[in-house]
Amino acid sequence: MSGTKQKTPTSALWDQLFKAPTLEGFMAGNESAIGLEPFCVFISRLCAQMGEVPERVIKRADVERSFGHQIFRGSRRPSRDTVLQLAFGFGADIDLAQELLRHSGHSPLYPRVKRDAAISYCLHHRIGLIEAQNMLVELGLPLIGGRSAT
Repeated sequence: MSGTKQKTPTSALWDQLFKAPTLEGFMAGNESAIGLEPFCVFISRLCAQMGEVPERVIKRADVERSFGHQIFRGSRRPSRDTVLQLAFGFGADIDLAQELLRHSGHSPLYPRVKRDAAISYCLHHRIGLIEAQNMLVELGLPLIGGRSAT
């Protein structure tokens, strides 16, 4: 996914940030590389690039229809779990899922967290949402979307 922002490696930004004499100078000098487009813009553009329509992504994500459309319009902010559901709805790999989480302002998947490791495994191996939920149940971990595993 390439947005309108300039692609400066994150490692280079860290280096520039810590070497900058002032925060204002760093911000002014890197304006085009800092910030992310709003989540609703990102997922709408992703749909267009994939030849998808929001309705199908929402349905595959098992997100309540009107809530899903509110997310795509930008009138509602999704929880981390809802973003993960959308990742499955998009048929995302781990990299795209991490990008979805970044754009939504949520923490990335982290392999030291059992549930995150299981979800990451499913995304990497292109295991669908229902099968991923079954795997979480088998492991005794909370389902994606806040539903109980019982």
